[in-house]
Amino acid sequence: MEKDWQRVYATNQTYLVQIVQGILLEEGIKSVVINKQDAMYMFGEIEIYVQRENVLRASHLIKRSEL
Repeated sequence: MEKDWQRVYATNQTYLVQIVQGILLEEGIKSVVINKQDAMYMFGEIEIYVQRENVLRASHLIKRSEL
């Protein structure tokens, strides 16, 4: 991952990642998902990253969505 991408969200629920990505996309914010869950036991997190210049806006949108 390039150094100008920052993590803005992490969860272990796949559906929440899809919702957050949709919210960000609607606002024109590109995001990247990195799935760090174990495939067999499903522990670990799925993380969403955005470019550094979008971190504050993305964080605000996520917080406002109350997920």
